[in-house]
Amino acid sequence: MLFAIAAVPASLLIARVGLIPALLVGLLLAAFGGAARGAIPDAPFLFASTMVMAAGVAIMQPILPPLVRAWFPARIGFATAVYTTGLLIGEILPAALTIPLVLPLADGSWRLSFVIWTIPVLLTAVVVGAYAKQLDGAKNAAPAANTLWWPDWRRPLIWQLGLILGSVNAIYFVSNAFLPDYVIAQGRPDLVGAALTALNVGQLPAAFLMLGLAGSLVTRPWAYAASGLASLAAVIGLVTSHGVGIVVFAGLLGFTDALTLILALALPSMLSASDDVHRTSAGMFTISYSCAMLLSIVGGWLWDFTGRPVASFAPVALGAIVIVALASTVKHARQ
Repeated sequence: MLFAIAAVPASLLIARVGLIPALLVGLLLAAFGGAARGAIPDAPFLFASTMVMAAGVAIMQPILPPLVRAWFPARIGFATAVYTTGLLIGEILPAALTIPLVLPLADGSWRLSFVIWTIPVLLTAVVVGAYAKQLDGAKNAAPAANTLWWPDWRRPLIWQLGLILGSVNAIYFVSNAFLPDYVIAQGRPDLVGAALTALNVGQLPAAFLMLGLAGSLVTRPWAYAASGLASLAAVIGLVTSHGVGIVVFAGLLGFTDALTLILALALPSMLSASDDVHRTSAGMFTISYSCAMLLSIVGGWLWDFTGRPVASFAPVALGAIVIVALASTVKHARQ
């Protein structure tokens, strides 16, 4: 919810203080909120500090597309693939390393482990603060006069981009939410860990592949149609498979969804004027995460209403179809 709610305030922050200060605010909020999660043994405080952390992440998301446009105007696809690869690695590494590596360093304290994981965030803030101006960020650090910040909701492009990214997010969040219970309902609880790992780690090969291909594919409608159809095929394979086949198709679904994610994140930078990317991004993220949250709830309702576990993946199939239907959105990007 915070990813949707904080997107437009992030646009306002960019308009008032500039890209680099806004990015530092997001990083520091994420670090402070993350460390504070283990500070007090109280559930409401845990939830409140998690909201602070999420707000910091949510503020940073609309900042990255205009930052890419400002720093790498000729290599938007590649730069987007780079930071999206970092995003995916950042999702996977903490989950993989906390129990075997970080908890022993923290003497088994999950509270202290939260503090340890804020160190990379703080180091990133130091690097950004120290080197951003050397990366030609000086002119982007100060706010422009009379900069607009409220998204133009009457602009069809914002809704098209929001629905594309919303479909990508829905595929990811709905699959992660219901895959464990679906696998258990199929009588294979032993495959829960493998299926979830395949779904998430499957994104990494796609991210590395897009480092070389995103620049040439981001303005090609057929690329979105192909990745959307591939995601549809993967979810059909997942719900019609049994045993190890579920794991294989879960990995394929993660792979195809990551392909579309990288392309979609590059679109605000490609389709907006340089001084309007932050507004377009804010609108896109507001719509996209709202869609993902709503469709996750719909997936659970469909399972309950029909009594069939497979029904929970209907929003995933719908998301893939929407991506294909909106692929033509990018046809004018090269202009």
